[in-house]
Formats: sequence, C-alpha cells, structure tokens
Amino acid sequence: QAQLVESGGGLAQAGGSLRLSCAASGRAASSYAMGWFRQARGKEREFVAVISWSGGSTYYADSVKGRFTVSRDNAKNTVYLQMNSLKSEDTAVYYCAAGPGMATFSTEYDYWGQGTQVTVSS
Repeated sequence: QAQLVESGGGLAQAGGSLRLSCAASGRAASSYAMGWFRQARGKEREFVAVISWSGGSTYYADSVKGRFTVSRDNAKNTVYLQMNSLKSEDTAVYYCAAGPGMATFSTEYDYWGQGTQVTVSS
C-alpha cells in the first residue's frame, strides 16, 4: 500500500510558475506509475499528466502540454509537477495518484493523495 502527500500549491499570477511535489511512502512506492489530476470547483476531476515508474515515459493532457512537466526522483520517492505559464483556468485542486500503469482515467489508479490547491490570478 502507498501513501501519497502533495505539497507546493498556492497562489500564483497568470504567466507565473509553481512546482508541486508528491511524496510517496509505503511498500514498493517507486514501482508505480504516478499521475496528476486536477478538479476545479463544480467540475469533474480531469487528467493532467502521468509518468512511468522508471521516469522514462510521460504523457500530458493537451491543455497543459508544453507548459507542465512531470518528473520523478525514485531515490526520494517523490514526483514533481512543474507548472509554467500558468493560466486562470489552471485553478483547481491538484491530486497525485499511484497505479500499475500509465493511464488517463482516474479509475485506473489505486492510491490518492489529499490534494493541494492551486489558484492562478489573472
């Protein structure tokens, strides 16, 4: 079982940057693919990005491609989401999740963090 804790959220101006972290602990945490999802108020949770267990493969939602970068440091059991050129529509609660494969559907993930709020002011 894996436990996930996100950090790094906060307030940023449009065009600015934030870096989210997701610290994983528990059995075989580094063997999971790690995804990032977000949920804006009144909307459904949506896929943002995913990285393979090795870090060798990544995949992004079209809405963040070219602006966000997902990475991981397995020695630290931590996954990162670097968010650049932020837009007001990026405002949401961001969640990291762990699962057996690189998936874009939230139902494919087994473990979730508690979420961290990102607010982008225009």
